This record gives sequence, structure tokens and C-alpha cells, in this order.
Amino acid sequence: MPENPDPTTPRRSQRSGATGREPGTRSQRQAPATSPASSAPAAPAAPVAPEAPSAPTADHPAGGISGPRVMPLGEHELGSAATGSYHDPHSVLGAHQYDGGVTVRTLKPFAHAVEVLTADGTAHPMQHEYDGVWVAAIDATALSSYQVRVTWQEGEAPVVMEEPYRFWPTLGDLDLHLIREGRHEELWRALGAHVRTVDGVDGTSFAVWAPSARAIQVVGSFNGWDGRSHSLRSLGGSGVWELFVPGIGDGEVYKFRVLGADGTWRDKADPMARLAEVPPATGSVVTTSDYEWKDDAWLAARAESDALASRMSIYEVHLASWRPGLGYEELATELVQYVTDMGFTHVEFMPLAEHPFGGSWGYQVTGYYAPTSRLGSPDELRHLIDTLHAAGIGVIMDWVPAHFPKDEWALARFDGTALYEHADPRKGEHPDWGTYIFDLGRKEVRNFLVANACYWLEEFHVDGLRVDAVASMLYLDYSRKEGEWIPNRHGGRENLEAIDFLQEANATAYKRAPGIVMIAEESTSFPGVTRPTDVGGLGFGFKWNMGWMHDSLVYLGEDPINRQYHHSELTFSMVYQYSENFVLPISHDEVVHGKGSLLRKAPGDDWQQAASLRTFLTYQWTHPGKQLLFMGSEFGQGTEWSEQAGLPWWLLEYPLHRGTQQLVKDLNALQAEFDSLHQLDQDPQGFEWLIGDDAGHNTIAFVRRNREGDPVVVVLNFSTQPWNEYRVPMPEGGTWLELLNSDSPVYGGSGVGNLGKVHVEQVPMHGREHSVRLAVPPLGAVILAPERLRQG
Repeated sequence: MPENPDPTTPRRSQRSGATGREPGTRSQRQAPATSPASSAPAAPAAPVAPEAPSAPTADHPAGGISGPRVMPLGEHELGSAATGSYHDPHSVLGAHQYDGGVTVRTLKPFAHAVEVLTADGTAHPMQHEYDGVWVAAIDATALSSYQVRVTWQEGEAPVVMEEPYRFWPTLGDLDLHLIREGRHEELWRALGAHVRTVDGVDGTSFAVWAPSARAIQVVGSFNGWDGRSHSLRSLGGSGVWELFVPGIGDGEVYKFRVLGADGTWRDKADPMARLAEVPPATGSVVTTSDYEWKDDAWLAARAESDALASRMSIYEVHLASWRPGLGYEELATELVQYVTDMGFTHVEFMPLAEHPFGGSWGYQVTGYYAPTSRLGSPDELRHLIDTLHAAGIGVIMDWVPAHFPKDEWALARFDGTALYEHADPRKGEHPDWGTYIFDLGRKEVRNFLVANACYWLEEFHVDGLRVDAVASMLYLDYSRKEGEWIPNRHGGRENLEAIDFLQEANATAYKRAPGIVMIAEESTSFPGVTRPTDVGGLGFGFKWNMGWMHDSLVYLGEDPINRQYHHSELTFSMVYQYSENFVLPISHDEVVHGKGSLLRKAPGDDWQQAASLRTFLTYQWTHPGKQLLFMGSEFGQGTEWSEQAGLPWWLLEYPLHRGTQQLVKDLNALQAEFDSLHQLDQDPQGFEWLIGDDAGHNTIAFVRRNREGDPVVVVLNFSTQPWNEYRVPMPEGGTWLELLNSDSPVYGGSGVGNLGKVHVEQVPMHGREHSVRLAVPPLGAVILAPERLRQG
């Protein structure tokens, strides 16, 4: 369809019931079809127009006895259009061919006089017809372009205005078809607010999905928050409403005023808004982007990468509290510099989609397509991500498709019905979080979320999404008692609709954005989370290993003298290591709400806690799987994290904290130097136990290998006692370098070690030909590699 063909189309049939009367008192008119009563400000009643010549009728033209007649309309249509409560305002307002001419109507309720200006410069006076509706019958066969000239008060200069109801829909048939089918993978390009030029006129098109709404207006300062003159049209069975508003653009604040199926007007933020006001304000903002990305080489390399074999050391960040006061622009310098210096490969941002309550950390989203404006503009976020890519740092973002808050101005009951949420509270309300659950059985809702995943991957170049609360999506009885949930069609507890959605989201994301990673925060033993969708899996690239996290933190919290009775909690993770592709997470969830900091989870004095933390971090970095560490833990933050305070960077003045930070930096450097520590994370050939059952010494030892079989040996002692002359079986003989000793004085340790190298003896042990005597430090870790690997 051409962008703006002649909109003066003939009527399907001639309507009867033209009023042919002057606007008079309310008692003389029919009531509107719907009531504008609402909790939101109702559209005010249109004032009676100034005294004007008699209104035209079906039998007489607008300008005199000769010429075309006015296309007749009934009071119901005129009254509904005048109050902005008509589902098809373009059938009343705008230009329409009738009786050999063109009838033009416009809604200007406060005007003193109105004229139609045609392209040849001719002014055609309009007559007030009904409650702010003005009309003229123009002797022309078509009227593809015109303006209206409005005199608001007698004696004032008139104002020339573009007429929103003269434009064709800005959505094409393909867009509407894909929306109906729930298959519009670029939904953000169709719905929402888009600055564009139509027929040479600059303005913004608005489109919103609300199939059960009776009427929708767009309101903002551009119309005094009175939307009667900017009522959207319904585009049939698609459920989409649309209007092009001339003259407004970037930076305009707006909302949709929705007349719900229940007859109530509500002001709603745009579900597809790409920018929102800074909370606590709740308006949507028209935005454009002129950002020019510079990461083509990064994206090309990412598309060729193998995430399973690549190093992935993730620094989890809550941007607003990393260093309070920094926005996206400042973080593009300070955060990028810090992460690069520390040697992390990725950052993971806690949710950046707009959210009203900062204390939710972003996990209660109201603007799924809007980066939070607390930290800057969308293009400034693009700059931050682009800068991270330039530094070789990947970006993962937390994504929350499991639930959304009940704020009345947002998604909740958007068109007066349970639209985005499931209507039955047994499936549609989350008992733990007091939120709504998406109705994933509705194809348009599923499309909203699948397209949202694509939006962040494509518009912001993020390299992966960590999907929050997957377990709550997979099970119908999650956090519910007997009788509080509905079994699936097979009588089971699995949420089949959520499973289908996750498979679709993952398959679509991997198809459209090569090289990205989709990561599940999933805490159960649901099978096949990281298996491909074509063999029945959910299709994630990685799954958080919540079992490893739980068991290892329980072990760390035990007094060293009791750890011998919990030794299996240190080793059990290797029993199921190859069942999924794992990330080992020490996330924000482990250092809030009374759980204390990672440093304080271990017993003992400050020195013992710091030593335990260094050993634990070495265990995490050398265990098969990718690592994730929450900000502050890398330098041993002593208090638990709070989003209301920044990280205690001043602790780096003290050796124990500065030493922990240096250890993490060195672990990242070792991982980068020795691919044995990451290349075969998900391959049994990459790991062997050397000592796995020495519970009495609280000690384990294992070897990591790469594809070439090059070994790196790790020895971990969770006892407070140093083990001198501790014999460990070794995979080969020769001289081995002590690559890292967590008890080194540079880390704040006591200095128990092996003077930088050891000589492996041909002394059989545990079925191996070689072994070595080591000094294993208390609450310490030692990492060894053959000298030949560094010489090569």
C-alpha cells in the first residue's frame, strides 16, 4: 500500500439520520455510546461552539444552495467522535467523497471559526455541526492534501494546523497479519511511537494493541492532556489502534487514554515505549536514535565463536549502585576500565528495562522496551555497550518474562480485561511477589515477549540474556498449595505454555542474533534446559548451577572442624556436571536479605574469613563451568549489598581486601593464559579427580585439561591447618610451576608455599605413576602447571 494514497474514499453505504440542527442543550442530543467516567481524568465535555451560521444538512451544502451536499451522519457517530470515544474516528473526521464532492470534518471543540485550506490555497469556511465537530462540503472529486485554519478566539490571528485524520494507517497489511498470528519478530518497529514523515508532514505515529478497548486516545502536553482530538482508530481484527499525529517528535511525553471493556477510562503508559520518564513519573516518551555503532568486528567474531569452549568470567553489576551518581556515559569510562583491568570477559547487568520501584532492582518491569532513564538516554546505554565491546567485554542482561507488577498505569488490565496476564488467578498471579503472570497461551502476549528478547539483542547489541525465575514459569504449582493451581491437559504440573514460549524465545534469539547466549536461572532438575529445541529441550545455552551454589556455600559456612562431615557437598556437583551446560553463580541473591556478604559466610576471624574466601574463589574459578561473581565480592565486601548504597570501595585501603581483589584478577589472567581451565568445561575429558575423598584433611585435588590434554592441577585445602609434605598424584612427571598460591603475602596470606615450583617424583599413587609432595597452605589453594607449558 502506498504510504499516503488519497484518503477520500467513498462510504460503503449512505448513512441516514443527519441531525441538520444547531448544537443546542444536552437534552436535545443523544447520549454518547459510552461513558467517559474513569479513575483517570475524564475528557471534558466539549463546549458549545460560538454562534455560527446554520449547520449544513444532507439536503444543503456547507457553503450555500448549490454544490455538493454534506455526507450525513447520525448523532451517535458525531457524539462519540466529539467525546473521543468512537472506535473509528477516521470514518467521521477527515475527508470523505460524497455526492460528487468531498465532505471534510474536523474536531476543534474550542474554536471560534475553522476553514479548510486546500492545496491550491483556497479557504473553505466550515460550519459548526455538533459538539465541536466542524464540517464543510467541498466541490472537488478528491482531496488528497489539506490543512485546517483555526481561529480560537474572535480577533486573534488564525493558526494553520495539519489534520491527523487525513492520513492513511502507518501500519501495512503484513504488519497486521504478523501481529494477528503472533509472529512479528520486530514488533517494536510496528507498535509504539515512531517519528516519521508522512506525505511531507513530520509527526509521530502511535500504535497500540488493545483488542477489547472501546476507544483509545493519545494524550500529552501537545493536546493539553485532552485526547478528544487525537482518538485512535481500530484496525479491525488485529486488535491494533493507530493514529499519526502531525507536528510532534522526539522528547514528547505521552500516554494512551484507554476506554476499557468495562466502560472505564484509564491513562496507560505505552507497552512498547522505547523511553519512559524518570521515575516516579510514569509517562512514555517519544524517542529517536541516531547512534552509529562501531562494533561490527565484535559482532562478526561473536557469530563465529563457540560459547561452550570460550572463557566466560562474568561480573554481575547493579549499575545504579556500583558507583552511585554515575550514568551510562560515565560508566562507559569507569566501569569499562575496571572490568578490563580485572580481566573479566563479560558483565551481567541486573535488569535495565524501566521499573517504577528501585528496590525491586529492576525485576518488576513496567517498560519492557524502555531502558531505565535513571541512568541516561537509550543512546547513552548504546554507547556504554559499544565501549564494552571495544574493550573486548561481552554484555549479558537480566530479562524478566516471568511476571510483571500490578501498577494500574502499566500493563495490568490494559484494555479493561486481563490482556497481558492470565485471567484466572491460579495461573495469572504470583503468590510470592504480588505480581501478575503473563498469559503465555495467548499468541500476541508470547509475541510481545519474544520480540522483546530480539529487541535487546538487536537494538542494543547485548550478547546474551539471563532469563530470570525460569523455575517459576515451568511449574504450575510453583509456590502454590494443593487446590491453588490447575493441572495441565495431561494432568501434570508442568506449564506447557511456558515451555513452548521458552523454546520459541530461545530458538528465535539464536536464529536472529548469531553467537549470543541465552542463560536460564533455573533451580530445579527440570530435564533438558540446555538441550536444543529440536530434540525437545528448552534451548538455553547455559543454566545457572544453583545446586553447586547451594552446596558449596553450605560447606563454606561450616566450621572447618565439621567440614569433614560435609565433604560430599564439595564434590557432589561433579556427579551431574555434564547433564547441562552450567554457569557457577555467586549472584546478588546470595548477599542480600540477611544472608550476609560472601566474606562473612565463612566462620573465624577476619584473616580466616579472607583466606576462606580466597580459597572458595579459586575453587569457583577452577571448577568446570563458567563463573559469575556479584560486584563487591571480588574485594571481600564485609556487609551485605544494598541498592541504596554504593560499594565500599574504601575497603581497598586494607591488605586483606586489596589482596582478594588481586587474587580475582590473577585467576582471570590464569584462565586466559591456560585454556585447560575453560575449554572443556562441558566435556568429561576436561576434568579428573586426583584426590576427591580426603574428607579428614578437608582437601581435594583435580586436574583440568584442554583439547590437547595439557594438564593444570588444582589443590584446595579448606582446613585451618597447613599440610606439609602432602602427597598428590600427578598426571605427568617433570618440573611443575606453582602458578598461583592463594596464601601468598601479596593476597594477604601467611606465605606457606612451594617457592614457585615443585619436582614431580616417579612415585605411584592412586593408580598414577607420578606424585608430588606439596606444602598446602591453611585455608589455601595451589594451582600447578608443567613448566613446559610456559616455556612453549
